[in-house]
Amino acid sequence: MIVKSVAMQAYQNALKVQQAAQGKVQSNFKQPAAPQGGFMDALKGNLEKVNEMQQEKSALVTSFAAGKEQNVHELMISLQKAGLAMSMTSAVRSKIMQSYQELTKMQF
Repeated sequence: MIVKSVAMQAYQNALKVQQAAQGKVQSNFKQPAAPQGGFMDALKGNLEKVNEMQQEKSALVTSFAAGKEQNVHELMISLQKAGLAMSMTSAVRSKIMQSYQELTKMQF
């Protein structure tokens, strides 16, 4: 019977250690607060950010072509950021359109 009590004690200790570790992990990975305003506001905000990136890219290209700006690295980074943002926006748009088409096909 001594073996059973020692095994049970070891099991309970291991369970306490596991629960403490799980609590620490969960406290480190708290979920961010849900954005206020919904999907439409988030979409508008992100489209405005993409538009700002495109305008910044255009301004840098214009200043580089005019000889005012000599920083090629900043220009290339801006071009890549704007291109990536535009491709992601296009991907989101196509997913939204696919979802809309699926909804219109549904019969109620």
